[in-house]
Amino acid sequence: MKILHVIPSIRPPRGPSQAVLEMVWALRQQGVDATIVTTNDQGDTMLDVALHQWIDYPVGTAENNQTIPVFVFPKFSSPIASIQEFNFSFSLTNWLFQHIQEYDLIHIHAVFSYPSIIAMTLARTFHVPYIIRPLGSLAHWSLRQGARKKQLYLRLISRELKQTSGMHFTSIQEQQEAAALNLASSNFILPHGLTFPAVMSDAKTQLCDWLNLPPCDPVILFLSRLHPKKGLEVLIQALEQLNKQRGDQCFQLVIAGSGSLEYETEIDRCITMAGIQARTHRVGFVTGDRKQLLLQGADLFALPSHSENFGIVVLEALGAGLPVLITPEVALADWVKTEQVGWVVPQDARAIAQALQDFIQCPTLAQAMGERAIQNVRSQFTWPSVVRQLIDRYATIIQPTAELSISSSTPSADQPC
Repeated sequence: MKILHVIPSIRPPRGPSQAVLEMVWALRQQGVDATIVTTNDQGDTMLDVALHQWIDYPVGTAENNQTIPVFVFPKFSSPIASIQEFNFSFSLTNWLFQHIQEYDLIHIHAVFSYPSIIAMTLARTFHVPYIIRPLGSLAHWSLRQGARKKQLYLRLISRELKQTSGMHFTSIQEQQEAAALNLASSNFILPHGLTFPAVMSDAKTQLCDWLNLPPCDPVILFLSRLHPKKGLEVLIQALEQLNKQRGDQCFQLVIAGSGSLEYETEIDRCITMAGIQARTHRVGFVTGDRKQLLLQGADLFALPSHSENFGIVVLEALGAGLPVLITPEVALADWVKTEQVGWVVPQDARAIAQALQDFIQCPTLAQAMGERAIQNVRSQFTWPSVVRQLIDRYATIIQPTAELSISSSTPSADQPC
């Protein structure tokens, strides 16, 4: 089974990028010849890797020595932001045109980007089956951002979307939000998996030493890309209310992540206006051991997002034993409520402040939530379990296609051999 994954970018800060890398790694562990083609997009810069050749790209940390085959193409560089974001790549187009028929199936990640669109178009043209994973781009909130442009794209690629062999959603919520568009004839739900790192001893103590935190204060962690979508402003407003209510014995907020200079400046202004700068610690983008120290050393994970088609970082927090505070727009919200591993509240400062109050007042409840979270995530979201289901899905798509190809090439009884 030879599977090609196409994604516009594998830049490190993006959860979807890491998920694809781990997915391909897990597929290869199960004997599937899975590889990735992408561009060197890295936001404002370019990914510093060799181009126009297969490279061994690292998955996880350098210490675990895990790599997968990735082919990186240069994206077209333009001073116009909208063109830059589209990730146009002539060399990627040419390579796909020459090689796409060598694969049994194409797994395409994202919708509104050139590498995804050209992969759909060429796969349809050459009758290679393909699956599309929208990455939340068909959710209501996402479609409202740049609505005119996205509606145009949807009209232009409507045939490609309708002729896909399946739309790969990662949650019921994502499936339901896309259903109204009536884009694909078939779809399926398969969540992300999770790779579980080693448990750190005395993580809370190490975290307090690193950031000079009072050891008795509960640590609230926000770990995500800094973007208006993520709802950080409303979390800051809720913490302002909590700070006024509780006074000295309160909380420590750790914000991990990076974003545009303009938005980071706005967040700093919000923190100052809320009067919680003495309780707030901005650590920037983190990965590896630093990221694990935050996840394992904090007491609560908060992501009051406007929209998350899955929420990989939420799953990572739960897998590390952190109860979570999220909004209903995070696709894991129903699972969090069912399994009783956190608080799901509206994106409203007062509601979030009340949930934070409950968290601080009931440490034993939060601890029980964290213990349940570890057990339930490890039983339901391991990569080997997820990719076995994905391989079954691939097989059901590929086999009928292969049989049709054989049938069409076999002469009938009344045809000369």
